[in-house]
Amino acid sequence: MTDPVMHQLRRQINRTASVGQARPVRGGLIVLAVIAGFALGLLVLSIGPKFVNTWRESRFLRQAETNLKQGNFNAANDAARQALQINRDSLAAYQILAEGTEKQNRAETVVWRAQIARLQPRDIDSQLNLASAALRFGQLDAARKALDSVPKENRESAPYHVVAGWLARAQGDEASQERHFAAALEKEPRNETYQYNLAAVRIKSPDSQKNARAREALEQLAKSAPFRAGSLRALLNDAIRHNDLKAADRFAQELQLSPQVTFADDLLCLDFYKKLDQKKLATLLEKVKPLAARQPEDLAALMAWMNGNDMSAEVLRWMEKLPPEKSANPPPAIEVADAFAAQKNWSRLRRWTKSTNWGDSEYLRLAYQAYAKQRSRQEVADAESVSLWHDAERACEENPEREIRLARLGSKWNLPSQAEQLWLRVAHNPLSRREALDALFEIYRASNDLPNLYLTAMRLHETSPEEPLIASEYARLSIILDRNQSEGQRVAKEAFDQAPTEPPCVVAQALSLNSQGRIPQGIAILQKLAPEKLHDARVALYLAVLLLNDGKADAAHEFIDAANSGFVFPEEKKLLHEALEKQSSSTSATPAPSPTILASPLNPSPH
Repeated sequence: MTDPVMHQLRRQINRTASVGQARPVRGGLIVLAVIAGFALGLLVLSIGPKFVNTWRESRFLRQAETNLKQGNFNAANDAARQALQINRDSLAAYQILAEGTEKQNRAETVVWRAQIARLQPRDIDSQLNLASAALRFGQLDAARKALDSVPKENRESAPYHVVAGWLARAQGDEASQERHFAAALEKEPRNETYQYNLAAVRIKSPDSQKNARAREALEQLAKSAPFRAGSLRALLNDAIRHNDLKAADRFAQELQLSPQVTFADDLLCLDFYKKLDQKKLATLLEKVKPLAARQPEDLAALMAWMNGNDMSAEVLRWMEKLPPEKSANPPPAIEVADAFAAQKNWSRLRRWTKSTNWGDSEYLRLAYQAYAKQRSRQEVADAESVSLWHDAERACEENPEREIRLARLGSKWNLPSQAEQLWLRVAHNPLSRREALDALFEIYRASNDLPNLYLTAMRLHETSPEEPLIASEYARLSIILDRNQSEGQRVAKEAFDQAPTEPPCVVAQALSLNSQGRIPQGIAILQKLAPEKLHDARVALYLAVLLLNDGKADAAHEFIDAANSGFVFPEEKKLLHEALEKQSSSTSATPAPSPTILASPLNPSPH
């Protein structure tokens, strides 16, 4: 009895012990399972949305790429924007948007190129693509900033120099444009595009050697299909400029046979035949007129050419033969108005611009109406003219293209106060800043507004720091007007070093040396000029001033006479008078009567 009882008791004890040992193990497993499940849940919650978003972004990008390849640019842009809503730093989406909007010729290309450059700040192609897009859409400040962001070690590459050259061209800095294009060609001498870029610039050069080399390069490039038409245009322009009528005739005929010929080329050929043969001109003009009448833009272009070549009366006779719907609306209507203005037919100009609405060109209708009323010289008309001109200005606000066109009309019609205000506004636009500053310089030069003339010369120099003629004018005014003379002396030296044979640069440096008390050196560099340049009125005046300051009154008389024979600016006449008075007071003997410095009605620009 004992054994079975004891055995059963031991079994119960052992079972109880097993159960007691199993409970902690099962509890641990349960806890581990809970932890693992919680961790898995967190992993799914954290990685899951990212995975889904990556998949959605890829799907939108695939859609965008497919649409871009098929030319469905709007659909491609929409899909790329959807991808950007998922990933604001999607490089692929920005690249699709940049390519799509670029093919649509939309200015927002610059925005997308800027985002690509932001994501790839050390990538030269991204920065150059941004600069190129900015140049294409006239955003010069953005282009300049992009070029400044190119790493210094990459600024000697040919693509960098090409883009920098186009920026210089947009800023009106032809010297820098040539330098950059030459550097690009030096890096890749076999590149035909670089050859063409440099030759097209240098063929306009006054340097006969550069001009000849450029002409030779363009004649070679004219045999290459992509550059044929552009090369022939440049060669034709050059031949017309040099009055080489035989060569111009050959280039004109070749250009007209080119598959790439445009209506603008027909106008270029008209330029040539106007010089060569009036009969051929008349024949070609009659041939071109029916072609021009097919498209409003071509019709306006031909009328503009005729107006610009003293054929405004012919424009009006032609206009009478055209169906009214051809000429009644812009752009041809604008050129008809210009023809009436050229013919001084104010009554017909008033009627032509009185009632019809010119849509986007309404500001021009108002301007021509204002000009017609002003030229009528009636008191009521004058008041109405002012009001109409203000209306035209208001219609231009916030539109740089309209402002610059109206500013050009103000200058053309000799309305200095109206033109000045418009050019001041236009000067804020980097794309048109150079033209605006040139126009303002002419306005201030004509009115002898020296303070504004100096400020404009300074801004011109800042815009085109490597153009020695502009630099020399800025330096000359700085020294004469005593505005930061040390700066003027520095700029004069730089301009002289760049162009030591250009009279304006020599004059500025001589004036600088005079202001430093180094008069003999100033005389010496002036006297190195050729005799015909030395006896130019303005150069002769400065040599006379320096000779007087050096106590050589007798030697100065010859050059005072030369100064009297031509035009000198008022501030220059004053400079000579001061030198004469100083020389007269410094001698004890009674001086001979000094020649009077004559004024001239001419007012040419030093540019």
